[in-house]
Amino acid sequence: MFAMDHKIPFVVRSGSIPLLVSIPHNGSYIPAEIADRMTVYGQRSVDTDWFLDRLYDIPELATSSSLIAEFSRYMVDLNRPMDDEPLYHGQGVTGLIPEFCFDGNPIYRSQTPGPDEFEIRIDQIWKPYHRWLQSELDRLRDAHGVAVVVDAHSIKSVVPRLFDGVLPDFSIGTNHHRSCDATLTAAVGRALSKQRRYTHVINGRFIGGYITRHYGDPLNNVHALQIELSQATYMNEESLQWNADKASQVQPVITSIIQAVIEWIHKQI
Repeated sequence: MFAMDHKIPFVVRSGSIPLLVSIPHNGSYIPAEIADRMTVYGQRSVDTDWFLDRLYDIPELATSSSLIAEFSRYMVDLNRPMDDEPLYHGQGVTGLIPEFCFDGNPIYRSQTPGPDEFEIRIDQIWKPYHRWLQSELDRLRDAHGVAVVVDAHSIKSVVPRLFDGVLPDFSIGTNHHRSCDATLTAAVGRALSKQRRYTHVINGRFIGGYITRHYGDPLNNVHALQIELSQATYMNEESLQWNADKASQVQPVITSIIQAVIEWIHKQI
């Protein structure tokens, strides 16, 4: 069992435009009584999507809604379905409440979570996150006739246990064009094609996780896309530290993507 230590599971902002930025893996907080059972790797929460709240702190998003997780994905992965059904069959699995890091190192040195602890973590962290996400998307769509969720992620550039080779700098996922309108995907693709510094792919290595697949419902005017960013573009991967020079170069590209999404939204309203 664990106590929440009065830690809120996420930080929210309700905006005035029908765009919601979800960052489900931004947090690295782990309650002390659980950290005590973890390995050094687990305690460091090494697979966090580091600094994305900082990277997405741009003027273009000042009036958007946002939902930013505080707890580590090792507590519960907010981008996995509650039934823990694998998202990508035939490759390495990272589960709802993982026991191994992306590189295969164990997260726990003793007493891995059992069913009762699973239930507590889901009830106190996973369910509130998704309740707010659903209610905010409903509010935005009801108010504007359309809503878009951008699900922001990052990952190490090389993860041999899960993927072969070096990952693209930007991976855009739209569940093979099922989670958002094709014209929105095209607009994001054009924004990325205007620059030459970073590689990108659409529906390649990543097609979007649970949030993209579950909430993207174009027929009902809710559109979802995932942005998976290589951490090599903005931080020092080994030391897990922010790199201001790198970040200053990639942030304008993120801004161009957001601008493309907002321009697309304006055409729908």
